Amino acid sequence: MRILGVPMDLGQRRRGVDMGPFAVRYAGLYDRLAALGYKVHDAGNVVVPVPEMTRDDPTLADQPTARHLPAIAQVLREVCAASRAIAAAGDIGVFLGGDHSISAGTIAGLASDDRLGVVWVDAHADFNTPQTSPSGNVHGMPLAALLGDGPTSLTSLAPGGWRLDPASVIIVGLRNVDGEERRRLVESGVGVYTMRDIDERGMASVAGEMVRRLSHVDRLHVSLDLDSLDPDVAPGVGTPVPGGLTYREAHLLMEILADSNMLRSLDLVEINPILDKGNATAEIAVELAASLLGQRIL
Repeated sequence: MRILGVPMDLGQRRRGVDMGPFAVRYAGLYDRLAALGYKVHDAGNVVVPVPEMTRDDPTLADQPTARHLPAIAQVLREVCAASRAIAAAGDIGVFLGGDHSISAGTIAGLASDDRLGVVWVDAHADFNTPQTSPSGNVHGMPLAALLGDGPTSLTSLAPGGWRLDPASVIIVGLRNVDGEERRRLVESGVGVYTMRDIDERGMASVAGEMVRRLSHVDRLHVSLDLDSLDPDVAPGVGTPVPGGLTYREAHLLMEILADSNMLRSLDLVEINPILDKGNATAEIAVELAASLLGQRIL
């Protein structure tokens, strides 16, 4: 198992998420995973420029934009290469964000696997493009890019024109979607379970159905945005949305996904220690990672 930090805060506007990898390590990720029997190697962090070192092209001011896109794309090329190397070695990759834009690179690195499934645990769909995004923040675009819709520098990270299959992608915990993003998501073929679905049916039913819908894949990547949880549970995130997953709902989801025996890689993203309370959100991220990677009560 390899841990890689990507201290990216270029994909959104609230500072502090670049400290997420440090916070998760401080919360004991290495020891928790080692206690589960994994041979863990921490590969350190990818180097990411800070926003003050990055300037957008002023000639594009009147055009649809993706803020800091050239710098983000350069980092994601490195992340993609690292993810590819981890997968080729047969290791489980645990990627620590940073904002959710890093997932365009971590998942693109798995491009050689045509039977890849992705579970996107998030309050947001991250299905915008520069043309539809109200903010131009790239952390709202990675899932669309992985399906082939977005700036070329994001959609071409994987070699050979590889794209995620919409039928192999499921979003769970959704509760905040932009207008045009909603239309595109409905038309995409991606599986979606909103918080209403979870409220009405319960997490056990939803998660079990998710696993059945992904029965055609044999490798699973879980991209866990901590803002999928309710802010009362995980306060240290930059884009909190009330009405999210409870502590036990999140753990049950991880446990049922672990039971599928398909997990090969994991993102832990959008943890902002500046906004947190006593590193609680990073500690919950470690606990959820442990549940996903095999920790059981009995």
